[in-house]
Amino acid sequence: MNARTLIEKQVPKEVSKPAKFGMFGGKFVPEILIASLSKIEAEFIYALQDTEFQEELATALRDYVGRETPLYFAQGLTNYYKNKDGEGPEIYLKREDLNHCGAHKMNNAIGQAMIAKRMGLKSVVAATGAGQHGVATAAACAKLSLSCTIFMGSADMEKQSSNVLLMKLFGAQVKPVEGNFKEASSEAIREWVGNLDTSYYLTGTVVGPHPCPSMVCEFQSVIGKETRRQAMEIWGGKPDVLIACIGSGSNALGLFHEFIEDEDVRLIGVEAAGFGLDSGKHAATLSKGEVGIYHGAMTYLLQDEEGQIIRPHSIGVGLEYPGVGPVLSFLKDTGRAEFYSATDKEAVEGMYKINYMNNYVKLFNFAQNLAPCLLFAGYLRLCRLEGIIPALEASHALAYLEKLCPTLPNGTKVIVNCSGRGDKDAATVCNYKWGTGSN
Repeated sequence: MNARTLIEKQVPKEVSKPAKFGMFGGKFVPEILIASLSKIEAEFIYALQDTEFQEELATALRDYVGRETPLYFAQGLTNYYKNKDGEGPEIYLKREDLNHCGAHKMNNAIGQAMIAKRMGLKSVVAATGAGQHGVATAAACAKLSLSCTIFMGSADMEKQSSNVLLMKLFGAQVKPVEGNFKEASSEAIREWVGNLDTSYYLTGTVVGPHPCPSMVCEFQSVIGKETRRQAMEIWGGKPDVLIACIGSGSNALGLFHEFIEDEDVRLIGVEAAGFGLDSGKHAATLSKGEVGIYHGAMTYLLQDEEGQIIRPHSIGVGLEYPGVGPVLSFLKDTGRAEFYSATDKEAVEGMYKINYMNNYVKLFNFAQNLAPCLLFAGYLRLCRLEGIIPALEASHALAYLEKLCPTLPNGTKVIVNCSGRGDKDAATVCNYKWGTGSN
């Protein structure tokens, strides 16, 4: 039975996922990939209706991944953003950093690895930027006895050496690629194309040809589903504002997807502005990009006048991708979601005068004569006020609170997706050259 027959005969048509979102998405790939993508789509759609698969996935998410993750009331952040009258929003964190392997990436990695296993494939190939998807994929493959090859940019391997070590400990082969996540993704796809009969391309992002964006969105949607239920339990209603960082978009869509039809819930994505939106060194695709086709789908891209891809930049290497998921492009054009940006400096720094700062500065071996003292808006502010270390990627979302909170009515319920833990970024933060904006 071929893939299309499998979909038509065993799965109701209304269950099938859309290939396009407005003008965005699609399947712009060589003919050689059409059959393989159709087989993956068929297995994915069938798995959504298969009780055995759903029970196995639910068990893995609970006992292996560690779900559900808490919806944590950030009392310190809430107090910090109160105005002189003691009023301000209530800030909550969706603690995806507490997942097994330290990020939201495991939600999708375990689901897709299970599909690869069901298809009888023996090996998995993937690309990673910050290393979180690579670690999650390597762990899932180890659990399911699948061989694993991870492609990663050589510069990213240097910055995220701890994650490279973890991938290798899980038994994965880590292959360096000159460049960053963009180049690593291209190389991983080439590897997959050369071994279509035996390997599975496990994408961690909501980009690429159909059904890749829909698969990742589906497996990550557990974030928003839990959030809706937890909000109802905690305060008896929906959140007012949801905030997530935007690289290619997997953590943002994981949180947003459940609430897209709830138009009274604001959806805010925060991109990486790098050295500034006018610097040419940023990853703000939705703010500065134009529509084009890349890695098999139509979406917003960072490209020059001749349509050549521009290399993105962010201190959060997981945000360094020149495109964005087609669903997010659609949400931008329809106005359903809002998109802003935070620079490297905003993600890491913030002006915060505090009397007991000297001991904190000593801890990081910074100069004693900093005036005024610095506490870092996204990353270190959460460390200091909540005792939580966020990934630099998620720190971009946290940094936007500085601009957002003064505009919100008292008691507004704000949820930030803390998509990953930031111990992987500690060295990057400590080596950051204050004042130059470089790292």
